[in-house]
Amino acid sequence: MIKEQISVFDIFKIGIGPSSSHTLGPWRAAQQFTASLAQNYPIDTVEGIKILLYGSLAKTGKGHGTDVAILLGLTGADPVTFDVDAVTPTFEAIQKDKKLNLANQLVIDFDYTADLLFLFSESLPFHPNAVTFQAFLNNGKAFSETYYSIGGGFVVKEGEDNSKKPQVDLPFPVEKAKELLHWCLSTGLKVSEIVMENELAWRPEAETKKGILQHFAVMRDCIYRGCHTTGFLPGGLEVARRAFPLNKRLIGQNEYSNYDTWVEAIRNGGNGFNYILDWVSCFALAVNEENASFGRVVTAPTNGAAGVIPAVLQYFITFCNGYTEDKIIQFIACASEIGSIFKKGATISAAMGGCQAEIGVSSAMAAAALTECLGGSQRQVLMAAEIAMEHHLGLTCDPIGGLVQIPCIERNTMGAIKAITASQLALQSNPDKAKVSLDAVVNTMWETALDMNAKYKETSDGGLATNIPISLPEC
Repeated sequence: MIKEQISVFDIFKIGIGPSSSHTLGPWRAAQQFTASLAQNYPIDTVEGIKILLYGSLAKTGKGHGTDVAILLGLTGADPVTFDVDAVTPTFEAIQKDKKLNLANQLVIDFDYTADLLFLFSESLPFHPNAVTFQAFLNNGKAFSETYYSIGGGFVVKEGEDNSKKPQVDLPFPVEKAKELLHWCLSTGLKVSEIVMENELAWRPEAETKKGILQHFAVMRDCIYRGCHTTGFLPGGLEVARRAFPLNKRLIGQNEYSNYDTWVEAIRNGGNGFNYILDWVSCFALAVNEENASFGRVVTAPTNGAAGVIPAVLQYFITFCNGYTEDKIIQFIACASEIGSIFKKGATISAAMGGCQAEIGVSSAMAAAALTECLGGSQRQVLMAAEIAMEHHLGLTCDPIGGLVQIPCIERNTMGAIKAITASQLALQSNPDKAKVSLDAVVNTMWETALDMNAKYKETSDGGLATNIPISLPEC
């Protein structure tokens, strides 16, 4: 069996919110389908397109922007570069004009109501997040492909043979945490150093470092933008942004023209417990409010959990003197390895495992990264990840109205705080005496995911989604 090889840039992806599995994944699927279509038939032979959404993509697709993402993907737009301010106007124009510019090459008729179907009562067996694309050609033929968005922006095409994917020769192959620890102890390398050695199999070190810093720049800009944007989130719940007023209360009425002067002002404000706690929450709120507004974020490892790692990294930068390129690269590299272990051994998809698979995994990633950057040993790094996930086990995914807003945004603040707590516990503990290993908690998370009722897996069929009327004002 071919083992999955995961790069730092598979775990961390630049994209547009609000969901990696329901927005970024379907967007990528639409791009892949369009490319596949073009390889098999001339684009100008297409007369019509139909899209079928199944399972979780159907049930919470509108709230997660699945329809928006797919239509933009079919036009050839890319989530890394597409103007976030043009997302909604472009989508609304397609609906209004009933025209779709396929691959930015051919304008075809497209009726949103008739040609994009939400099959709420139908699911496909491989994964709850399924979408089928059908292209109807002028010769009477049809071209159809089905894709599965399996979490974190990862996409699998039905019938695709993963064994044929190109493999690289990794110096330190890792499937489980025990293998990672073996490599660390036998070489003396840190987790982040193991990652950077493996990344050399894909690209030069300078290119990897440049890419990581580009991802950090998106995180940084997202935090800053979210803390300086007011108003309400889209979607109909009338959820007010909270990062903006919290930022104002904490920093005063002074205006700061850029990120660096703003961070310096925060740092000069003190280091009391409540002050730091409020800022960590503010950082996380800022990212996920941007995510909920079709803003540009970094999946970490998903969009719904995109605020945890940036918030903890920003905590490290602001309050632990971690604002150096080397430390930022170390943090993100270490975090990516923990995320890949969960991806390989369990899931990072809320539609498969509930919110433990998103907030829980992101908290474990952040805890491990912070621990290494604060000088923890390799065993302490893995211990921190284990502690963070252990206390997210069983967390359900029950978004009200199918929107990545309530309780998703606040859960990022909790995941960030738990990550910092887990790191501190690990740094003050002897990991040789730990009773629970990271591999054990990965297995437990997966078993819990399998046992969890489907209504708690991003369907909005249970939990808060059914107990809080969406007509109620925000509390």
